[in-house]
Amino acid sequence: MTARPKAELHVHLEGTLEPEDMVRFAARNGVELPWQGPEELRAAYSFTGLENFLSVYFQGCQVLCIREDFRELTVAYLQRAAGQGVRRAEMLFGPQAFLDRGIAIGDQIGGIVDGIDEARETHGIDGALLVSAHRHRSEDDALELLELVRPWRDRVVGVGLGGAERGNPPSKFARYFDAARADGYRTTCHAGEEGPAAYVAAALDECHVERIDHGYAAATNPDLVARLADDQVTLTMCPLSNLRLHVTDDLTTYPVKRLLDAGVPVTVNSDDPAYFGGYVNENYAAVTDALGLTEAEVKTLVRNSFSGSFAHPDELRGALEELSD
Repeated sequence: MTARPKAELHVHLEGTLEPEDMVRFAARNGVELPWQGPEELRAAYSFTGLENFLSVYFQGCQVLCIREDFRELTVAYLQRAAGQGVRRAEMLFGPQAFLDRGIAIGDQIGGIVDGIDEARETHGIDGALLVSAHRHRSEDDALELLELVRPWRDRVVGVGLGGAERGNPPSKFARYFDAARADGYRTTCHAGEEGPAAYVAAALDECHVERIDHGYAAATNPDLVARLADDQVTLTMCPLSNLRLHVTDDLTTYPVKRLLDAGVPVTVNSDDPAYFGGYVNENYAAVTDALGLTEAEVKTLVRNSFSGSFAHPDELRGALEELSD
């Protein structure tokens, strides 16, 4: 699996912050953490659910303060991903948590873009940036975010929506996605992780997004599964994330194979790998072992990762030819 070329479509850049780097950035920026070191920090990664995880996740974000932090974080993830065969990584990033602390949007996106350019040159990986709004905030906040990132329109491929689903349906952000499409962004939305299958349908019907992040709950609704297959809507599923956050407690019942068999273009991704115990290859291995996936099924998952990406087909030609060898 390591050498097999693949794309990763669902990874949060902030969620790639390894404990050692969190401690290092904290020391560099004078940020006090509630943990004494990397091992104590890892011990805190026993999550009861999404909201418990997010409280730790946002504490980790506190150590990212200067442009260099964002550059180093980006290069570290892309280097690791390239080592796992990733040819294209579409990284979600949520600026709002950093704007709250007065960190200029230019330092955030500028550092990430610096890292993308460096990793492309040194590691041969194509990094792409998707800006994600927090769904626990207002839609006006999300619309303001679109305005703030406008100067980097040529470097931001798409926009998404993430965070705690409960009480925050996709319909709350319909105008945000309308505005994003009007500006030419590609669109994706977290739905059906802790929320119901109805949130997946709402993301499609009311927000008109192209891709669904997670989509786990969609498997409970046969009509929705048929629609996802008919319309070829890509699901960016994250097995280890769903396991660690108790979306599922047993990967042997994980719906990747059932969705594949139904013709849904499912993909496998890492979500927040530093917190959930595995990058993209570990996610492939976990779901392959649990479900007994065949070589052909794994290859379909990999092909889906390219066909579901927001890259221009010409950008993917080399990786697809390599995959066919």
